Amino acid sequence: MSEQTFLLPDLGEGLTEAQIVEWKVKVGDSVLVDQVIVEVETAKAVVELPVPFAGTVLALHGDPGATLCVGAPVVTVAAVEQASAGSGNVLIGYGTTAAVSRSRPGRRRAAVRPAVTPATATATATTVKVISPAVRKLARDNGVDLVELSATGPGGVIVRADVEEARAAVGNADGEQRVPITGLRKVIGAKLSVSRREIPDATTWVDVDATALLDARRRIAAATKQDVSLLALLARFAIAALREFPELNSSVDTARSEIVRYRHVNLGIAVQTQRGLLVPVIKGADTMDTVTLSAALAQTVQAARDGKLPPAQLSGGTFTLNNYGLFGVDGSTPIINHPEVAILGVGRIVDRPWVADGELAVRKVTQVCVSFDHRVCDGGTAAGFLRLFADLVENPVAALGRC
Repeated sequence: MSEQTFLLPDLGEGLTEAQIVEWKVKVGDSVLVDQVIVEVETAKAVVELPVPFAGTVLALHGDPGATLCVGAPVVTVAAVEQASAGSGNVLIGYGTTAAVSRSRPGRRRAAVRPAVTPATATATATTVKVISPAVRKLARDNGVDLVELSATGPGGVIVRADVEEARAAVGNADGEQRVPITGLRKVIGAKLSVSRREIPDATTWVDVDATALLDARRRIAAATKQDVSLLALLARFAIAALREFPELNSSVDTARSEIVRYRHVNLGIAVQTQRGLLVPVIKGADTMDTVTLSAALAQTVQAARDGKLPPAQLSGGTFTLNNYGLFGVDGSTPIINHPEVAILGVGRIVDRPWVADGELAVRKVTQVCVSFDHRVCDGGTAAGFLRLFADLVENPVAALGRC
């Protein structure tokens, strides 16, 4: 039997820390390999953290609300056996081998910093119901008294929206309000700033008759007895267009001045959540049929909104689809999700006058656009991709037969 300390693994996507939400074990408990021991919250998602070895819990390195840096001790266990091969499940999407380490004296104090003072934590725990440490931090950073808030979350839980509403009412004598850029907002800002700084982007767009697309969706649902989303159909057509224009399914290796083209499409889907914009990735989307892709998209979007995405699903995309029509807008100029080189945007579908077969008619019309990196292609290539995508949308039955 040996003493083993499990360290917080690399979270990816530039994330360097996580806050403890809830411990699933206590000192003295016996744990098994891959047993979930704690729930932590990063700037992007709430994730469950399994332990990579079995034994008895000797120490928990931090209280709920405390912030752990990557590489900091999470739990120390009197292990009954070494996990030399690793279980493969530490933080969903990350292997365990690199995360197993013997404890190093003196590191615990420097790596763990309380997110709240003892007095504040005690008051919060006894007077209000706040589950998320991010919500507590937001309230603390903005001088919002949690005791005074009305909870609107399920079961009387105070959620981010409650704090933000109270924050909006807080200002100085001049009516000025200062909002710290923290958490997910900071991550989003940093990534999009890199995109704007490094990518010479341009955008092209076209209006599309989507009448047949809506009809095709109804036909597929009737034939398969399953609900197939419009998003899934749009994704299938985007993937088909990428086969003809692979320049847009790539990235730029600036260090070697090379364009890296990918064999498969790892499709990113822009999802607006209560915590901010996330882009989860459907790996190998080009290998899925329409029904499978629709189910994967539904599951992924719901997990993003629930804050339950594994970190591994928030990276590795090769192309992104952004359906901003959900917000009731016709068009946008989407920012490319760095290090990708293109993003496809789709607006709302509305009734509009349209010339069909030489006659004026009312049709279901949408506007689609593509923002692209001018380093990998010129406007002709981007326009070819967008025109092909539009043609597939306007002729979906034939399109599904070929893609």
